Amino acid sequence: MDITEGLPRVNTKDELITLITSLALQARNNPQELENNTLPLYLEAMAAWIEDMDGYYKNTGKDIPDNLNWSVFADILSAAAVYE
Repeated sequence: MDITEGLPRVNTKDELITLITSLALQARNNPQELENNTLPLYLEAMAAWIEDMDGYYKNTGKDIPDNLNWSVFADILSAAAVYE
């Protein structure tokens, strides 16, 4: 299964904002369509997917990203818990 099928390619900050906003709207308006439709389930699934993500890339024939900035991603997740 290609989880990016049907999604626009995200290469910029604005494209990522659009994707996140779309996911939030889907979670708010149609939670029954999501497998992980609560925040705890979503975060647990995110952690599990990150742990297994190399397999996803290998299985779909994609290159494993080598330029991820985990520190920035951690800052984003942490800040979202308190940002107004």
